[in-house]
Amino acid sequence: QVQLVESGGGLVQTGGSLRLSCAASGRTSRVNAMGWHRQAPGKQRESVAVISSGGTTDYAVSVKGRFTISRDNAKNTVYLQMNSLKPEDTAVYYCNAKYDSGRVYIDYWGQGTQVTVSS
Repeated sequence: QVQLVESGGGLVQTGGSLRLSCAASGRTSRVNAMGWHRQAPGKQRESVAVISSGGTTDYAVSVKGRFTISRDNAKNTVYLQMNSLKPEDTAVYYCNAKYDSGRVYIDYWGQGTQVTVSS
């Protein structure tokens, strides 16, 4: 009921910046919080940043002060500005949307975008 399409990944050197975008379509009026998760090879998927429908944000300790999540509700798009990137930030980054079905929240995921930080 919600489709998510990410863009903006790529290869960057240590200390560089990237901006990820995630465009939502479908029944976006029922989307509550949105966020970014990442999964590095051999590791579990982890939450990176979350933003509520009202704009409240939360970050993983490892990215706090370097990453900024923002949201344009008019465009149904969430962004992740990543600065001072480190090799340990290398992962596939997934956009997530929490859809309010009226009874439970349903998680929707994008297809993922690769971020590679070279040392």
